[in-house]
Amino acid sequence: MMFILEFENVVVTMKSCNSTKKRRWKCNALLILFLLCGCLHIHAQALRGTTGLLHAATADMEKDKTFKFGGNVLDITPLRYEDFDVRYTFNYYLNITIFPWLEVGYTCTLNYANEGSTYFPEKVWGKYSNQDRSFYGRLRVWKEGWWKEWTPQIVLGANDPSTNDILGNSDKDDYGIGGVGEMGNGHWNRYYIAGTKHFYFKNRGELGIHVAYLYNKRKDYHLNGPAVGVNFHFYLSGTNFFVKALNNLNVMAEYDSRTINCGLKYSFWKDYINAVVEMTECKHLSGGVIFKVHLK
Repeated sequence: MMFILEFENVVVTMKSCNSTKKRRWKCNALLILFLLCGCLHIHAQALRGTTGLLHAATADMEKDKTFKFGGNVLDITPLRYEDFDVRYTFNYYLNITIFPWLEVGYTCTLNYANEGSTYFPEKVWGKYSNQDRSFYGRLRVWKEGWWKEWTPQIVLGANDPSTNDILGNSDKDDYGIGGVGEMGNGHWNRYYIAGTKHFYFKNRGELGIHVAYLYNKRKDYHLNGPAVGVNFHFYLSGTNFFVKALNNLNVMAEYDSRTINCGLKYSFWKDYINAVVEMTECKHLSGGVIFKVHLK
């Protein structure tokens, strides 16, 4: 399936990952939502609050002293929360680029207490009552264009390195890069090296090519393989409304070492407020809002 948008002589196409009518409707709704919303220049592993694409890691970095906070509505299926009585959960996060080469952050994902749960006390059944906390960090080891113009940017990173396999059992807790994990949720846990190169097309936009290798030893969400992704941020010439609106759009597609995902980002108010919508496996819809403050 193909979406086609025409603004004067500009044609944008985006291929969907599925041809069924139901998924075609979801993808069309995703596209229409962003065209109606109106303006994202951020690069984010958006639903984690980490700089990157959607799930796949990249070597993009925010500007020095950029502080980000936000929240998302998440489809629980790709998060491995299939036993919840609800379809969606929520998360929120804080993120700061301390130096041009160092980023750290914190994310909380809410857990829902099912009716009749044997883990949660009865008084919280039917409520979001617990939080899956995770920390992450990213270190830029090579800047794009150092040495030669064609050299990519390279970043080392870790998401949720303190994850453990079972709650409160010191004999079974399994922390860090060697943690195999049979219980709990290892969806956020990963270690990676990522490279990114940008290509600018005059009066058209900027293309980002991203390659990474992701790793963990988790049994519930194992990663040990490459991830690739692309994004295109429009920078069209012209002053009419549609051109200005399209220039705030960032289109993304990726393979995150497990799934193929697609999404859009849009920036409002000079990039201080950002919106993101993604479709994990091109069928599970999630989205959120990101706020940015430049401290420098």
